[in-house]
Amino acid sequence: MKVAKVFTTGRSQAVRIPKAFQFDTKEVIIQRFGNGILLIPKNSDWQGFLEALNEFEPDFKIEREPQIEQVREDFL
Repeated sequence: MKVAKVFTTGRSQAVRIPKAFQFDTKEVIIQRFGNGILLIPKNSDWQGFLEALNEFEPDFKIEREPQIEQVREDFL
């Protein structure tokens, strides 16, 4: 796992992104997840996914019946 440096510039906090992780764009979407953040290029296919995530309540939980264990034959 790579480590990036966090620093302050003016009144903003910034992260020095290692060369291997640099973006080929001028803008990114930023999304908070718990105590972490996710950066995605602004014009990416993930933008719709991130927008959909914002529709869920923070305590969203799917209730479902417990799965019954399936008995299967050995594959080989």
